[in-house]
Amino acid sequence: MSPMKRSDFPSLDDLRAFEVVARLGSVRAAASELNLTHGAVSRRVSKLSEHLDIRLLEPDGRGLRLTHEGTRLAQATTNALSLVASALEDIRKVDVSPPIVVSCERSVAMRWLIPRLSEFQDRQPEIDLHLSVGGGGFDFARDHITLAIRRLDFAIDANWQVERLVEEEVGPVMHPAMTERFAAGDYIALAAKTRPDAWQTWSAAHPEAPKPRSTRFLDHHFLMVEAAAGGLGVAMCPKIIAIDDIRKGRLVAPLGFQPDGSHYGIIRSAQAKKSTGIDQFVSWLLATIHADFHAAS
Repeated sequence: MSPMKRSDFPSLDDLRAFEVVARLGSVRAAASELNLTHGAVSRRVSKLSEHLDIRLLEPDGRGLRLTHEGTRLAQATTNALSLVASALEDIRKVDVSPPIVVSCERSVAMRWLIPRLSEFQDRQPEIDLHLSVGGGGFDFARDHITLAIRRLDFAIDANWQVERLVEEEVGPVMHPAMTERFAAGDYIALAAKTRPDAWQTWSAAHPEAPKPRSTRFLDHHFLMVEAAAGGLGVAMCPKIIAIDDIRKGRLVAPLGFQPDGSHYGIIRSAQAKKSTGIDQFVSWLLATIHADFHAAS
């Protein structure tokens, strides 16, 4: 038997209508499932029968029943449509990747990462990247995150993969007009509650540096930086959080920054599925932070 030409193949809409009538045993029920009128379904089945020149349905009392040929075609159509539906489901599973959720320390996210994320999204618009903020410990499953950017100053799970991003460096930063008062020791030290001993640690390593009149604590580093830029005092600040404001001239760091022995890292679960999108984001992040701090050094 020669294969059927494409021009001889019946309409898929007609086949679908016939398959539903055969499966449900009623034109009325088929019309409801297909969201068509009773007459539209009947016309599609009649058109299919005429096109094939095969009798598909025959009267059965007040209803209809499938002919022998109709039964064979209905079963073949059901199998074919099921195969197509299964293939589409598999394709969607492959093509629709879950979003990459990156959890980042609040101040680092606001002062460094967010201003740079548009570059990554412009390069990789097909990658669905979400950002959340959080600090300290976390749980990948519980918190529904893919990657975490953290200062590595807490216990690291043995099942995590950690790549170091940049060494933590800290130093006093201030509004440019505050430098003389800082040199004279006529200033308020600004500190973040998340690192309450930052000034004490830095001062112990720099005994020659001018001491503040008093210390004022703020909830987060990004608030501390804004207070310093507003002239409220001198902030003991991580370089990563102040770097953009220093470049813009909003802040100065007359004594520079010194390593404090810790690092920032990007963390992923060793059990996480391999993903090209995740690898691309991590590679971009490593390259960006390297270029940023190499240029700033």
